[in-house]
Amino acid sequence: MASITFKHVKKIYPGNVVVVPDLNLEIKDKEFIILVGPSGCGKSTTLRMIAGLEDVSEGELYIGDRVVNDVAPKDRDIAMVFQNYALYPHMTVYKNIAFGLSLKKVPKDEIDRRVHEAAKALDLEHLLNRKPKALSGGQRQRVALGRAMVRDPAVFLLDEPLSNLDAKLRTAMRSEISRLHKRLQTTFVYVTHDQTEAMTMGDRIVVMKDGIIQQMDTPQNLYDFPCNLFVAGFIGSPQMNFLDATLTEGGTLDAGQSGACYVQLCGNSVKLADRMDKKALAPYVNKSVVLGIRPEDIKAVPLNEKHDLEAKIEIAELMGAEINLHLDCQGNKIVVRAAATFEGREGDIAGLVLDTEKIHLFDKETELSIAH
Repeated sequence: MASITFKHVKKIYPGNVVVVPDLNLEIKDKEFIILVGPSGCGKSTTLRMIAGLEDVSEGELYIGDRVVNDVAPKDRDIAMVFQNYALYPHMTVYKNIAFGLSLKKVPKDEIDRRVHEAAKALDLEHLLNRKPKALSGGQRQRVALGRAMVRDPAVFLLDEPLSNLDAKLRTAMRSEISRLHKRLQTTFVYVTHDQTEAMTMGDRIVVMKDGIIQQMDTPQNLYDFPCNLFVAGFIGSPQMNFLDATLTEGGTLDAGQSGACYVQLCGNSVKLADRMDKKALAPYVNKSVVLGIRPEDIKAVPLNEKHDLEAKIEIAELMGAEINLHLDCQGNKIVVRAAATFEGREGDIAGLVLDTEKIHLFDKETELSIAH
């Protein structure tokens, strides 16, 4: 069993620099979990504590049922894949993959079997006699994965393994790693700052900021129900639009009745979806809130069609099948994802229709979610 549990784990560097103040996290056996967040949020430190490359300052770290605070890295039954591949340049691909097994004095025929098995799975069989300098970035990364695979570890740790690859290779390697997880049925802990990687690969995502877990959930739930402004802005590309708004009522909310709710923004009034929790909204009536809505949940239309807001198109980025429109609405910057057939161009005024079922409201002070 290769579950991983952090119980009130703290990491303090010299000079009383607290990187991880109080981490409580449970990673299930065979789960693919992603640690994501901006640079300096503590995600790599968390991974290195699992590996034993960083000491735990306070608290307890379990792998399975065993406390591993004082267990040496080599005795933790983990394998780590680094950002820079960490291959030995003077060794062939075969010897790089076999290196860890050779150190453990595994019999030669067993080493040979495992190396060829891993090479076949990763499409490296034709490269076994080459040295790393003769390989592409994607091939080197597969060698690093192969070296980890042959050890048959209980836990795979991957620290931004795709960040050195170009966009096309990153996409291919994302699929490769996901397939590998399904085949090996092993616990994977994957660190990245790329939210696209996080959304496409993980069973669950842990969003971190300043060493603190902001939210932990499935990719879809993080996307649909972010708990605060940080998570809402971090997950999704282009990121969610945030607009200053004032909440108003068209009925009696305090009594818990079903009066209509509106938001006043950019000089216009937009009716909120009836399904929004009226009790949660009641304390915010006639107060400023932050309205969040994703670019794909706004439709750009000609001004002669019914619309909620009007905005000037500043930039139109053609992305192939779609256009990202960057607009100005009375000083508010808005991004809209439109079809490539949209005819508005830079300098035009467009009408915007908000999908009110997809509006998020946040407390301006605490930045916590009020209602979705």
